[in-house]
This record gives sequence, structure tokens and C-alpha cells, in this order.
Amino acid sequence: MTIAVYGAGGIGCYVGGRLAATGTAVTLIGRQRLAGEIAAHGLHLTDYLGADLRVSPSEVRYETTPTGAAEADLVLVTVKSAATATAAEELAAVLKPNAVVVSFQNGLHNGDVLRERLKDQAIVTGMVPFNVLSRGNGAFHQGTEGGLDIEKHPDLDAYADAFERAGLPLTQHAEILPVQWAKVLLNLNNPINALSDLPLRDELAQRAYRKCLAAAQAEALELLAAAGIPPAQLMAIPPHWLPGLLRLPDFIFRRLASKMLAIDPLARTSMWEDLQAGRRTEIDYLNGEVVRLAESLGRTAPVNQSLVELIREAESGERRAWSGRELLAALS
Repeated sequence: MTIAVYGAGGIGCYVGGRLAATGTAVTLIGRQRLAGEIAAHGLHLTDYLGADLRVSPSEVRYETTPTGAAEADLVLVTVKSAATATAAEELAAVLKPNAVVVSFQNGLHNGDVLRERLKDQAIVTGMVPFNVLSRGNGAFHQGTEGGLDIEKHPDLDAYADAFERAGLPLTQHAEILPVQWAKVLLNLNNPINALSDLPLRDELAQRAYRKCLAAAQAEALELLAAAGIPPAQLMAIPPHWLPGLLRLPDFIFRRLASKMLAIDPLARTSMWEDLQAGRRTEIDYLNGEVVRLAESLGRTAPVNQSLVELIREAESGERRAWSGRELLAALS
């Protein structure tokens, strides 16, 4: 059983690294920058529960060309959503016909993009519910709770033990779209966190920022109801309760939230990391999905549209740390 991780950045190195650290043969495939970093330092994988795993440089196979996936039985695709079509073309040239390909990406339609090009492989849609912070020198930290959610498929049974051993159990779902939308609802916070320039826990500790997220989620939930799409319940409370919870005073929110979702002080969103690195973000595949849903219904999504526009401005170099009050006023 050989697993390849295609697009091994933060999420890919963390998931693939935990598999490698617990005895599974894994090939990571990604950029030369990370290849050099891991060749020098290996992998250091930690999480909010205190896990501390290391894989030495000699034990990490990190490739920089698609041929690294040629012998893989299972391929985990973790590239940014905008790169999915390119990844599909590259993989089509090298994959075995019977390989299983899993999309562990943000957004809703990456599995469909892979399926259009990879006709001879089994394509499965998955979802990573937790945040991973790249700390440099091969260190990756899982800052929020969760395992891995994935579309139910019989070919996955052979891999269940490996993921369980790695501390990332696969939860299989008969329908994955409600699960994806539930993740999108949580990820509507990504631009808010990126614009705040604060760690995730510090941002969510402030009611003004939470009101921004509540407005984005309430808008999305109204549109989902109109479209007849009920998001899955990934947390201790139903999704439609989230906006009300987020609007609560700080001292009440802290008491309730601590029982729902574990977040440690290191947690940051990938969108914050992308802005820090000067990379294009995945805003089109998060809040942009809400905007497209609204358009499909002949409606608008002004809160989420505004967040898309603010992140686009930040990508172009107009970056600053927004206070919660400033951001809430801009979205009102």
C-alpha cells in the first residue's frame, strides 16, 4: 500500500507526515522550496492535544515532479483549488488506472474537476476540518480539532487502519456535499481572521469579529435553505445555531465555545498564511461559493461579496490589520 500526497504544502505535509511517522509508505510531491526545507530538517508534526511526531530527513520521500505518484495506490490531492485542473492533467499522465484519488481541498467542486480528466481512476471527495500552521523548518502544527471526512467508497476500507494509526481517522459519509457546505460555513471566518492579523483564538475572543462571521454565516444559511441544501452538523450544535452563538457576549461565548471546538493559541488560517507569503488566496472557493450560490438563485450576498473584495485588496498589497469594529462597519 503506497500513498502519494500531491501538492504537499501545509495540509499535505501534515497528513502525509503523520502517515509516514506511523509506518505507512508515503511520497510527498510539491515545490522545491519545501523539498529543500524537509531535506534539511525532516518533519516535525504537533497538534493541540500534545502529539509530537518526528520523521527524519532520510525517512521522508519528497518529490518535485508528477512521476512521484506513478506507483501510488492512493493519491491525496491537496493543491490549492485554483490548481486542480492543472493537477488533474499532470496526474492523468502518470497514475495507475486503478488508483484511488481523494480531493482533500477547500471548495465544493474539485472532485468534479478531477473526475473530468481522470477517467480510469476512482475519484473520492474529502474534507479536512482542521487548521494546520506551517511553522518553518519542516514543522507543521494542527491547531484545531478534527479527523478527516470523506465520501463513502469501498476502496477506502483498505486504508482505514493506516489513517486510524496516524491519529487521523476517516469518517465516511454517504453524502459529502452537506459536509462540504458545513466546512465552508466555518471557513467563512478565514478572511476575517486574515484581515484581523490575529491568531484564531484571539480573533474569536472578540465579539465584533464574531459578529462579522455571524453575518457571513447567516447570509449563507439563508441561501442554503432557499436552495434546499441542509449543511451537515460537524460540531456539538446545529449549523443554524452558529450565528446566534457568535453574537453572544464574550464571557458567555467563551464558556460555551470551549465545549464545542478546541482551538490552541498557535492556530491561524491558511488565508492568513497566504497573505503573509504574498500568495493568491482561496477566497473564491470559500466566501466566493456563497456569492455564486446567491447568483444561481437570483439573489445577492453582500456580506460575503464584501469579504471577497477586501481580501482581493489585501492580495494587491493594500494590507492592514482591521479592528473588529472597523471590519463590522465595512460589512454593514
